[in-house]
Amino acid sequence: MPELEPLGRGDPQQLGPYKLTGRIGEGGQGVVYLGRDAAGQRVAVKLLHVKFTGDVTARSRFARELKAAERVSSFCTAKVVHADLDGDIPYIASEYIEGRSLREAVEAGGPLTGSALERLAVGMATALTAIHHAGIVHRDFKPDNVLMAADGPRVVDFGIARILDSTGTITSRAVGTPAYMAPEQISGAEVGPPADVFAWGSTLAFAATGTVPFAGNSIAAVLNRVLNDDADLSGLPEPLRGVVRASLTKQPAERPTADEILLRLLGRGSRAAAAPTALLTEGLEVAARVTAAPPPPGTAVAPGNRPRRRRRWAAVAAALLVLATGGALAAWQWGPYGAMGTPTPTPPVVTTTPPSSPTPTSFDSVADKAAATRKLTIAMRDLVPGIALNSSGNWRGFEVDVGTYIAKQLGVPANGVTFRASSRDERIGLLDSGKADLVIATYSINDDPVTFAGPYYTAHVDVLVRAGDPITRLADLSGRKMCSPASNASVGIVQGKVKVQLVPAFTYADCMALLHQGVVDAIPGDDLLLAGFAQRDSIRYKVLGAKLSDERYGVAVKKGDVRTCRAIRGAIAQMYEDGTVAALLRRHFDRVEFRPELRMPNGAACR
Repeated sequence: MPELEPLGRGDPQQLGPYKLTGRIGEGGQGVVYLGRDAAGQRVAVKLLHVKFTGDVTARSRFARELKAAERVSSFCTAKVVHADLDGDIPYIASEYIEGRSLREAVEAGGPLTGSALERLAVGMATALTAIHHAGIVHRDFKPDNVLMAADGPRVVDFGIARILDSTGTITSRAVGTPAYMAPEQISGAEVGPPADVFAWGSTLAFAATGTVPFAGNSIAAVLNRVLNDDADLSGLPEPLRGVVRASLTKQPAERPTADEILLRLLGRGSRAAAAPTALLTEGLEVAARVTAAPPPPGTAVAPGNRPRRRRRWAAVAAALLVLATGGALAAWQWGPYGAMGTPTPTPPVVTTTPPSSPTPTSFDSVADKAAATRKLTIAMRDLVPGIALNSSGNWRGFEVDVGTYIAKQLGVPANGVTFRASSRDERIGLLDSGKADLVIATYSINDDPVTFAGPYYTAHVDVLVRAGDPITRLADLSGRKMCSPASNASVGIVQGKVKVQLVPAFTYADCMALLHQGVVDAIPGDDLLLAGFAQRDSIRYKVLGAKLSDERYGVAVKKGDVRTCRAIRGAIAQMYEDGTVAALLRRHFDRVEFRPELRMPNGAACR
């Protein structure tokens, strides 16, 4: 955990909605503060140095950091929650991560050994594999940027990036910490994923020995050692020693890729063609058994309060890189195996591999079952056009396609998916009985006794009107007629904002007929549902865009199936990252004037 310093003279007390309570640290680009929002939620606020506020290049770099952070999966450990790049002093606010760094853990408790070291190696390699397949180069991978958080190790970056200037010196041009930089970072050559591999090897060597592998009494000495000397790896056991030695090769092209490192650590040889989804999942399962960082020597641990083994490696999924304070990330134009060119369109998504000897009744999770049997049963609503509609066994709609995509990432082909109709009251029972493996039914994340993955979409209570009608905002509905479908909570939400005349109806289909005929002026409801009904009508409609609520729709699995939840959450992140969600929304609602949510929602914890 970074040591918090009090605010000093000249430090701001407030930035946007955040009250600042102390300094976390300071880097080449700016100061990082600990802040709290109105609800008391802690955030890390990175503030660009005053000397750079008029620098167009600096602001541009800061903006690129924000874009890089927003590309990373929303359930990654340090999601950007707010940013202001246009004010007098631009800043980025991210989730705050509390935990000791790997460096602090080693300095307090000594080097890691045995299975703890092996699992850390696998976890860090898994994280790098995911990062590189997401098209990102970390550039500052080091022990300080591996945090031993309460729920497992996390790869982070605390903003050591240097602003480029005209001097061309190592302090301005290079991004990284000298002792963990690759030779090409020092020489000014092209920097890509191999530089992260070099830093991975140096970081693991430090974890195993407690000694910085290229230490020196000056920066010049450190840089010289990185460029010319071999690290002393005698303290590492095999096979880790061989893998680390290969990763520290001076020539970037001769280093293994992160994929190849992970394959070797998992005993799979070094075939780069291995499926990234299965590879990441196996790495995830191994790394998830890494224990939390031990307390410093002399710390009393009460009986029954021994550190528990954690079941989560948060730095792994579609792009499980953390940008704790918007630091030194660089989008790269390398393929996943080092060739210059266009990044491949297949970044990894967490799925699972089958157990060695599965039996039909011994699956610990739906993810195991999916991988072993290549079959899934998904419960859906069945009478919602555009979302989930069953016509004589032919299922179609946005959520049907979402379910098919998630199943594919779990290793189940489209012909292995069975959809079944489910009412609201049946959902929990279907999961508990095993008659359904997943429920995707515009299921709002709530306190039901299930485990929610996602959300996969955030919908809003809104109103549907005819395109071309002079209704452009909610206030324009005052005194007009609004359809009131039976037992629908959205009616009351709209009424709380504007006074309307209610026209009762039994179903949304009835409401659509009334709106089509001009009997009513609007229909309230979930904007996704409204767009689905409007899509199939012969005239054009628009969703007003009032966004009166947030309806966070999640995928439900049986209570306690955290492993499947994490795998689904990875698939959802991938679905947003590769543009699938945007494509599906266009496909199913293209005839409606509708501004759907295209950014991945904030992730819910898998419990």
